[in-house]
Amino acid sequence: METSGKDYPASRCLPPGVPNITFAPHPFKIIQMPGLVVILHEALMTFRQIFIDGRALPEEAEPTWMGYSVGTWKGNQLVVQTTGFNDKTWLDITGHPATEALKVTERFSRRDLGHLDLEITIDDAKAYTRPWTVNVGATLLPDTELIEFVCNENEKDQPHLVGQ
Repeated sequence: METSGKDYPASRCLPPGVPNITFAPHPFKIIQMPGLVVILHEALMTFRQIFIDGRALPEEAEPTWMGYSVGTWKGNQLVVQTTGFNDKTWLDITGHPATEALKVTERFSRRDLGHLDLEITIDDAKAYTRPWTVNVGATLLPDTELIEFVCNENEKDQPHLVGQ
């Protein structure tokens, strides 16, 4: 908080990472097809691939901003595990750190037709003493489209994020 978010990756047009992208106040679209779920985020025009074809998480995934995700259905709940992160992102806009050891487990559940509940568990032994969980929700926005979000075109905020 002392730096007023001046080093926040998304303020430099870099991907916000997982689970940070989930907290963005921008819409997203979930597309499910055989073997794959894709989440299109309006924020920074970012996408995620969640493989639901039975594969395991790779033992050594190439480090990326959004990680490598595999999911399985447990009844009506999609359980997604993501690893393979770089250590450049924040877990949220307040600056909770993550390392390359981060493992995120997300549990997506439809409460009803218009609401999605998401339980997110953070497990990063290099940054935290034990795993911790947060719950967030999303509301269906029918008949809407994602719009283009180009961060670095005409960006004027970064010079004002000076911190202390």
